[in-house]
Amino acid sequence: MQTETTLTIAPSRIGKVLRLSEASHLDTMDHATVLPWNEPIDKGIAPKNLDHLWIAGTPFAGALTEANRLELAWLETARDISMFIWLEQTLPPLYMGYITRHHARIAPELQEYLMVFSKEEIVHTLTFKRFMAKAGLPLFQPPQGLYSLLTDTLPAMAPPVGVLFTLLLEWVAEMGAMHTTQGPDVEPMTRTLFRAHHHDEARHIAFGRWIAESYFETASAEEVDQVRAMTRQIFPRLVDMYTYNPEIALHTSFEFPVQPDDPEAIETVWRSAANTRLNEERFHVINTWVDKLGLRA
Repeated sequence: MQTETTLTIAPSRIGKVLRLSEASHLDTMDHATVLPWNEPIDKGIAPKNLDHLWIAGTPFAGALTEANRLELAWLETARDISMFIWLEQTLPPLYMGYITRHHARIAPELQEYLMVFSKEEIVHTLTFKRFMAKAGLPLFQPPQGLYSLLTDTLPAMAPPVGVLFTLLLEWVAEMGAMHTTQGPDVEPMTRTLFRAHHHDEARHIAFGRWIAESYFETASAEEVDQVRAMTRQIFPRLVDMYTYNPEIALHTSFEFPVQPDDPEAIETVWRSAANTRLNEERFHVINTWVDKLGLRA
């Protein structure tokens, strides 16, 4: 039987992984109590910083009324939550598949945290779906191309590579959501939802970083080069995907100023000075880590 490890971590971090599991066992999101489900969500209050609207600071924002801006804030939040739903419901089968196929080559401590991770993602998905239904928000389509990465490509790749790419997806979505939803003027239930979610996700991000760093320290130069090349293609798409999603034009009650079949206008939004500055702020920590590992062109 093949016994070499397939998912590794530096020995000095095994104790840290055990503490992640213990922290999750003691204090994790409880679907039933995380929000006061019997109370209404006040959709008259913005669920995010209105200065962070996707087209804020672009020529397309000038014609928006205050009602338009509030509607967009809720739709953009629907897209953010949709991203988490599509991502987090794919992770349990991905990670449990690693355990099922490679159980003899994954340390018990790592197997336990993969299970904890998977359990928490199921709870997050249920909670996000309940919030969306309660708020009357539409589910956006899965991110084009990236959803097939999660469902088709990563299950066939080495487990640490799967952990790396799910880390990048979660980290971009998580830092973006936290950057925009924690202000004092944000709708209270929305702010609480994302803060409670972050409580678990901070552990997931730490685990993913440790696994990825160990992989780049131990994998062959050929493997590392291949993964770096793949990451350099995918990471900019993740940032663009988070920055602006053309599907929003299909959900607004008014004619949205950027249509899905106008690539020049979409490119203008993606590369606007406002979004460039915003991305530098919210993704600074991620960018520093990615650059340290040579994962960005």
